[in-house]
Amino acid sequence: MTIGPKLAWDDTVLPFQLDNANIRGRVARLDGVLDGILKQHDYPPQVEALVAEMALLTALIGQTIKLRWKLSLQVQSKGAVRMIATDYYAPQAEGEPARIRAYASFDRERLTDGAPIDQVGEGYFAILLDQGEGSTPYQGITPLTTTSLRDSAEAYFAQSEQLPTRFSLSFGKSSEPGVAEHWRAGGIMLQHMPKASPFAAGGEGSGEVLRAEDLVDGEEGENWTRVNILLDTVEELELIGPVVPPTDLLVRLFHEELPRVFDAQAVRFGCTCSEDRVRQSLSIYSAQDIEKMTTDDGRVTADCQFCGAHYDLDPATVGFDAETPQGE
Repeated sequence: MTIGPKLAWDDTVLPFQLDNANIRGRVARLDGVLDGILKQHDYPPQVEALVAEMALLTALIGQTIKLRWKLSLQVQSKGAVRMIATDYYAPQAEGEPARIRAYASFDRERLTDGAPIDQVGEGYFAILLDQGEGSTPYQGITPLTTTSLRDSAEAYFAQSEQLPTRFSLSFGKSSEPGVAEHWRAGGIMLQHMPKASPFAAGGEGSGEVLRAEDLVDGEEGENWTRVNILLDTVEELELIGPVVPPTDLLVRLFHEELPRVFDAQAVRFGCTCSEDRVRQSLSIYSAQDIEKMTTDDGRVTADCQFCGAHYDLDPATVGFDAETPQGE
């Protein structure tokens, strides 16, 4: 069995603009990326679906930001799936791919036969932006919705950023004759960039969760409604199937809105863990703390939750005591 042929638009995010509606967007395809993320773990199907949805949201959102380093999405919940964490790393140089990694923490015994979102309880959805050295990290939080992670992301943008935003996502395992089972995923993000909304302040102060439609009225509201009606006609196979390129899909959906596309961004699975980073994370611990972490074999070990890499270190070489020069 072989993996299906690589398509030109697999593992890419295509930016576009609808000139007739003053709306921007992204079309994402994550195929090999999801395989790379999920093969690192033995997740039950419900957890795989949640991680896939978060990774797709991360790719779409990450590409909209002038990012110097890292965008992270997090779900924290009281449900069986306690946490989902994703990172999107900006390309290190022009022409290079962006990188995505993701993992989930869950209680296997609490999982049910219900829908994936049923495994997520009360909690919050967070977006964290870190532009690297010399910058102050930003964090925005909104309560989780009970319907989907996609809806939580839309509520975040309406509530925290006051940006009308809409996602249409499709993902799952593809089974084709003579081809090994593999992931296919695709999605579209629409985002209106309105002037300051007259409803934003009142909605935020009311304690109710804002929605995209609360932020636009008049001509902007008509544009937003019209484009969303067109997006509702998209079919799942158009998002993930191997037949329709993203450019053709945009013409099919939005030809009257004059879609204009920009250069696509390649995306790959990638982890930033390393022995140096593990040593740095352990440098805050004293020799006494390191002793408690030492195994019966006399080693300090650490595993990366994102990629499964295993690190085996000499306890004498880690911790802040190990880095303290003699005589100090």
